[in-house]
Amino acid sequence: MSLDERVGPLILELRQWGITDKAVLDAIERVPRDLFLADHFKTRAYENVALPIGHHQTVSQPLVVAMMTVALELTDRSKVLEIGTGSGYQTAVLAPLCRRVYTIERHRELLRVAEERFEALNIRNVTAMAGDGSAGWPEQAPFERIIVTAAALDVPPLLFDQLAIGGIMVIPIGVDEHDQRLTKIVKTEDGAETTDLGGVRFVPLVAGMA
Repeated sequence: MSLDERVGPLILELRQWGITDKAVLDAIERVPRDLFLADHFKTRAYENVALPIGHHQTVSQPLVVAMMTVALELTDRSKVLEIGTGSGYQTAVLAPLCRRVYTIERHRELLRVAEERFEALNIRNVTAMAGDGSAGWPEQAPFERIIVTAAALDVPPLLFDQLAIGGIMVIPIGVDEHDQRLTKIVKTEDGAETTDLGGVRFVPLVAGMA
């Protein structure tokens, strides 16, 4: 079965959930999600569910990946910071939609495997680093977009400082996994404008290396 045949029902389901951004849907359609999963989960790769990737981490539900990507309002000039590389799936979806992705992962083994996947897919506009995502990447700041794939109690000040004026951050807020809200933050000259995008469930954002 071809990738188009496997991913087709998932794309249809995302449309039914209200995802209409053609560029985002095209990116999800082109990324082979099974490549980012262990062998025993590959048969579930195109289900709209989160799946384990080891180290108590998950690859996000495709609907959430789509929602977060749409909310970033990416352009081909966007410089993006991703906190939490994980399997690399979200990174691979972002890559064709922006100029460059800078991605940070606290688990060195997850990062190593993710980088192998980027190489296999010939993704050339991703720069990855093992490190403390809560501290961001100050040497590369400012960023037009920041995406955080772990839940924080509040907007991390160090990350907000690295967001350009007019930039967008998408982050789950809330430490209780049953009360997390996906939040879109637009940085303004005077502060920030926030939008609640709905309930989600993410692992917590943890400072330091694993």
